[in-house]
Amino acid sequence: MAKKGGKPTLSKKVNKTKKAEPKVEKYTPKPKNFGIGAAVQPKRNVGRFVKWPKYVRLQRQRQVLLRRLKVPPTINQFRETLDKGLATQLFSLLKNYKPEDKAQKKARLAAAAKAKAESDASNDGAKPVVLKYGLNHVTALIESKKAKFVAIAHDVDPIEIVVYLPALCRKMDVPYCIVKSKSRLGQLVHKKTATCVALTEVKKADEAKFHKLAETINASYKNRFDDIRKSWGGQKMGLKTQVKLEKMAAKKKREQEALQVV
Repeated sequence: MAKKGGKPTLSKKVNKTKKAEPKVEKYTPKPKNFGIGAAVQPKRNVGRFVKWPKYVRLQRQRQVLLRRLKVPPTINQFRETLDKGLATQLFSLLKNYKPEDKAQKKARLAAAAKAKAESDASNDGAKPVVLKYGLNHVTALIESKKAKFVAIAHDVDPIEIVVYLPALCRKMDVPYCIVKSKSRLGQLVHKKTATCVALTEVKKADEAKFHKLAETINASYKNRFDDIRKSWGGQKMGLKTQVKLEKMAAKKKREQEALQVV
């Protein structure tokens, strides 16, 4: 109440704060049980549990065997392929020497027939400078020393059909290299695959580039003949075997040190 003749007084409000009640969880999560017939299994990579088709298993087993077994130098040389930088330069050069495809050949023959009909004289023009392919053809070109450069695929199967080419190129003094892969060589000659391709002539515009590239490639292949014929391949153990051998070597070393101390 306000006093007479005075200012009215405001009644003080009392703030009564209620205490927060503890939350009671209605559902308590339980840890998942991934046993049989329990929770749904989490997503995981099941590649190791897949039963792969037989041809896939054979491919993988073959690769493992090739790494484990001792590989003779004549076959091991096909694992030493041209590095990526040089291979890019080589294929960019060889693309300029692609043989004509079916459509181009058809157009050329039609134009030649038309010209012949009009002038009554055959004019075939200059001989085209293109890549030569086919194992027998390339071998004949190397033997007759007409080939100026040979590129051999590294993944020919069976390898025996091209295993003699590097030695033949060295004997006939023809620059050669081993590249990845037969499908990439096949693209140059409009085929699915090609075991090898050869150049018999080089255009004047590409001569400087070709000679420089041939010298670099010779340093890796033709000039390294003595090293290549002595270098064996394979004999690479798996990771588990490597760890096991390292442990055995460490144990043997500790035993020898203990004997020296005594």
